[in-house]
Amino acid sequence: MAAIGTTVTPRERSNNNRALKRFFGNKIAVVGALVIILMVVVAVFAPALAPYDPVEPFRGMRGVGPSLEHPMGFDGNGRDLLSRIIYGSRIALTVGIASSFIAVIIGVAVGAAAGYFGGWVDEVLSLLIDTLMAFPLIALLIVLAAVIGPSLPTTIIVIGATVWARYARVVRAEVMSLRQRDYITAAKALGGNDNRVIWKHVIPNVLGSVIVLASLQIGSIIILESALSFLGLGVRPPTPTWGGILADGRAFILRYPHIAIFPGIMIVITVLAFNFIGDGLRDALDPYEKDH
Repeated sequence: MAAIGTTVTPRERSNNNRALKRFFGNKIAVVGALVIILMVVVAVFAPALAPYDPVEPFRGMRGVGPSLEHPMGFDGNGRDLLSRIIYGSRIALTVGIASSFIAVIIGVAVGAAAGYFGGWVDEVLSLLIDTLMAFPLIALLIVLAAVIGPSLPTTIIVIGATVWARYARVVRAEVMSLRQRDYITAAKALGGNDNRVIWKHVIPNVLGSVIVLASLQIGSIIILESALSFLGLGVRPPTPTWGGILADGRAFILRYPHIAIFPGIMIVITVLAFNFIGDGLRDALDPYEKDH
């Protein structure tokens, strides 16, 4: 990957082209990408695609199963399940992407500082990373969400502020290797200060690993958001979320199993799609991957 602010050489351009070729040659990764693109379109155009109001109940339709007019049936309150699933995709993708963005910013900054400066800075930041990773993540999220109060912004911030440690650990390890490279030494010798060297020469060379990790972790974040909503600590009802719909269907799992089945299927499909993309990116960006 080329450093920010530098000219992309023909060799680097060739490497990028080969990486793209490897990614698009991975059929499973392409399928995952198409699924996510479809999910984004559904989330963006939810008001136009949802056939009914997701929070408006139909009288006498509580728990009624799928039909031609209502392909996913109704939930336990008589609301159209397909419309709620469609609107729930907005929450899932918003939390997954926004929380990942926060986690990447924090994780890259902390990991780069720890790996580049070393010494007591590395010791303090590594202790912080290890302490955060020692806590059971879901338990920490539950405590923070309960203290701050459930809402969409709270869910995004709480998840983003607790899952960054994995990024920091990966970035720290890579930066510790990169700081010994000749071009880093040359950049310092030419008068580059630490901030300039880190942002211009170090971080661009770890972005490949960060992108792969982020694509893999978005799926995990969607599961965390669903878990919080399932426990009543995520987005407040009646806003439709996949985890909230699952929680609603828990009381009717034997009589109306479709209420829990459909949001569960959507969570599985979305998480698998992000994992397929992450695996494809990892293989595509691997410098030792052989072209076939």
